[in-house]
Amino acid sequence: MSAPYEGAPPLTPEQQEVVDLPADAMTLVVAGAGAGKTHTLIRRLDALIEHEGLSAGETLVLSFSRAAVRELRGRLDRHADAARHVRVRTFDSWALELLTQVDAAGEWQGHGFDERIKAAAELIGTPAVNELYEDLRHVVIDEVQDLVGDRRELVEALLDTYDCGFTVVGDPAQGIYGFQVDPAERAGEVGRFFDWLHGRFGEDLTVLHLTRNFRATTDEAKIALPFGPRLQVGAKEHAVDGGVPYEELRTALLGTLLIGDLSDGFVLQGLQGHEGTTAVLCRTNGQALLLSEALHAGGVPHRVQRSATDRVVPAWLAELFSAAISSVMPRSEFVKFAEGHSLPAHWTPEELWRILLRAVPSRADSLDLGRLRTVLAERRMPDELTAPPASDLVVSSVHRAKGLEFDRVLVVDPGPLRPDADDPGEESRMLYVALTRPRHELMHLATPKTMPMFLKRTPDNLRWGRYHVRSRGMRLGLEFLAGDVNREQPAGAHLLLPDLSFDRSAEEIQRYLLDIVRPGDEVVLVQAEEQSVHLNHAPRYLVMHNGSVPIGITSEQFAKDLYAYQRWSQKHVPESWPRRIVGVHVDAIETTAGSQAASAEAGLGERGVWVVPRLVGLSRFDYSKTDAVGGDLVSTQ
Repeated sequence: MSAPYEGAPPLTPEQQEVVDLPADAMTLVVAGAGAGKTHTLIRRLDALIEHEGLSAGETLVLSFSRAAVRELRGRLDRHADAARHVRVRTFDSWALELLTQVDAAGEWQGHGFDERIKAAAELIGTPAVNELYEDLRHVVIDEVQDLVGDRRELVEALLDTYDCGFTVVGDPAQGIYGFQVDPAERAGEVGRFFDWLHGRFGEDLTVLHLTRNFRATTDEAKIALPFGPRLQVGAKEHAVDGGVPYEELRTALLGTLLIGDLSDGFVLQGLQGHEGTTAVLCRTNGQALLLSEALHAGGVPHRVQRSATDRVVPAWLAELFSAAISSVMPRSEFVKFAEGHSLPAHWTPEELWRILLRAVPSRADSLDLGRLRTVLAERRMPDELTAPPASDLVVSSVHRAKGLEFDRVLVVDPGPLRPDADDPGEESRMLYVALTRPRHELMHLATPKTMPMFLKRTPDNLRWGRYHVRSRGMRLGLEFLAGDVNREQPAGAHLLLPDLSFDRSAEEIQRYLLDIVRPGDEVVLVQAEEQSVHLNHAPRYLVMHNGSVPIGITSEQFAKDLYAYQRWSQKHVPESWPRRIVGVHVDAIETTAGSQAASAEAGLGERGVWVVPRLVGLSRFDYSKTDAVGGDLVSTQ
């Protein structure tokens, strides 16, 4: 029996049964919403290592989302005993790690997530991978209901190939990622992994259930829980409606308190004055952006939930590089740095030190900053460091809130089921996920009035855009994404835009970003050139803070996407560009690694690490001839 960590709640009989299984058991755990699966998995891992004799290297833990990995990794660091050093990965990061180990020259970082997943699946069972996993004795996999397409095939290959025990955990009632596969294949993916488990392992598969909900504390927060078992059965049987008619769930939602509209001052005041955490959940991220716009208009601080693949390296890491005396930082120097800087309150300096050493394994008393910069440049920083900051109010799509919980949840009424819905069952499960996020209070908002908007596929991204009610050819705004601010050179570097006259040096802009700019601040983007010198690119835009301080310039990615967005037909060549882009806010100030030569030339040192603003919002285009600094364009020489 696994010993509980200090302050741990006692295991229920259902949880204890999971924890006490032998290491060679092949187990499916069906865990309902809020059933304490993370707590159970920690105790399970401790038992495997402490009592079953497994080593950390013989155990692999995989999960669907970075949020789940961060939670599990953080709890292991704080509460686990023997299992503290177990490997915990998302499927994506594990696939990249496997590919890099087998083919280090493959430049896998430049491939897309789906490409890497598919390539990793094809390698399972080859001699090179078999050698890597010859000692594997147990695999723990979380959120398996979300395994579809290539990710499902990767996990099936792993479990089918290696003779080891496993503990896989999931809830068919919460499977909402079918949209990741082609609509024609979506129905066949519902419950497919669960079917495969039963078919492949038959009577050798142990199926256990966690049924007690530890999250919801009030009747209103428990309103959707009775639908869970029906949804689980419906998903398993591939029922068209998911086992629960959509309108039953929607009726339950509409039976909660309607709190009004975000244009109502009393509603806005209530959102600001609430103690604890609040989430506003809606059907799409486009709706989330419009709700965020209303909250900004009402002066309500909040954060828009990022996508699962959107990783932000905190600004304090750039300050760490700047403060370093040499390329190797002793532990004592890090402790001194931590004492003089504002680091995340939920991590102690000792915990942060361990996380950094896990990113670049080396001696316990020193940190190799050269290797850390490489990890930063390749965007392989530990998930614990890239977690979004805590916020009292979060606006999110249901997909992005998956796995999270809040004291209070306001669900935007998704309206009647659309006749053209690709998967009515998934719509039911999505609403169920939304209704099971609260601890205490569940309420609803009326369906917001939305202006014409649509998802636009650009060369590199899928973005929400605004268009004129009578003509899609008249583009009125575009969603901002990660990477829309140039990261290759720091703002203020002369090589960035030679003709542009910055009134501040790169060093001054860096200090301004760290000391003055805050998440939620509004920025205005001002056209910096009439036309781009590059084919199929929009002009570049300066990011202006407080009306007159340039803190960045748009990236090549944004230039290509804006050009594609303005090009409303194959024959159309865009010539008219917005002079200003408004309605954009700072999501975060993040650390990035770019050109070391540009960094040195700009006076920021030779390490090539600095901070940039990350932007968020569904912008509005201003085509008028006057911009924020009083001229037709930003002043150039």
